[in-house]
Amino acid sequence: MDPSFTPILIIVGAIVAFFFLLYLLPVNLWFTAQLSGVRINLLNLLLMRLRKVPPALVTNAMITSTKAGLNITSNDIETHFLAGGNVNNVIKALISADKANIPLDFKLATAIDLAGRDVFDAVQLSVNPRVINTPPVAAVAKDGIQLIAKARVTVRANINQLVGGAGEETILARVGEGIVTTIGSSINHKEVLENPDRISKTVLSKGLDSGTAFEILSIDIADIDIGENVGAKLQEDQAEADLKVANARAEERRAMAVAQEQEMRAKAQEARAKVIEAEAQVPLAMAEAFRNGNLGVMDYYRMQNIQADTDMRGSIAKPGGSPGKGDKGDKGK
Repeated sequence: MDPSFTPILIIVGAIVAFFFLLYLLPVNLWFTAQLSGVRINLLNLLLMRLRKVPPALVTNAMITSTKAGLNITSNDIETHFLAGGNVNNVIKALISADKANIPLDFKLATAIDLAGRDVFDAVQLSVNPRVINTPPVAAVAKDGIQLIAKARVTVRANINQLVGGAGEETILARVGEGIVTTIGSSINHKEVLENPDRISKTVLSKGLDSGTAFEILSIDIADIDIGENVGAKLQEDQAEADLKVANARAEERRAMAVAQEQEMRAKAQEARAKVIEAEAQVPLAMAEAFRNGNLGVMDYYRMQNIQADTDMRGSIAKPGGSPGKGDKGDKGK
């Protein structure tokens, strides 16, 4: 190698080493922090880069918090970043809470941020309450008239309940439950229409915001509409059901009557068959009496005359009837 190139290589190597050293040692960030009154070690910035923590993020966060009068160390910011938190959002939330006199420390703010909630939005919600419109809630008063109510719930964030507290869905469900309970306990639907604030007072008195991440400031009934006459409809359905039951019972009784009639006809047929069978035995008995000498010819004629008289009286009792054996009986007599 030509000895004349050696100084050039040394100069180039020195320049590269200088820029590499500037990359490892963010002197510009350290200098900016010193001018802003933030005491941070240059070696600490180097170690941050080795731990894959952006030194600019930590330095800017410390500068912002120091200018706002907050006492936050670089270790706290670095720990929160390594835990996967949003450092800038936490710093903005702490500054906003401090300016609004809302008690919020760094530990609680980081816990809220790591829980998946927007801590800065929560602080803003504490300063500027939000109005939540409930969906239409239908309930039936004791007189059977259905009422459909819509409410506006004014809430603000409860900082101390953001970790583990229920969300807006729980607030809406509880408010809807309170509206249904209030309307359902009303004797007449006109009472609710005349005093809609009764619903608000009843719902607020139940403490529906307990265990939630919000604090209910007010509940205003925006609109109440009259729905169906549920009571009349239920009575109509009940009447139809009673009619079907009555028809079923009548059909059952009719079927039983028909069955009894058929049974009586069968018994009558059976009795008639027995009578015919008994009548068939009469000539046999008479023949047996003739053979045994228990019945004479005169006795037989007397019996025939009696039978003829009976037939004649029957024909007289039934006008238009044909003359029976009575005439022959008279002639014989």
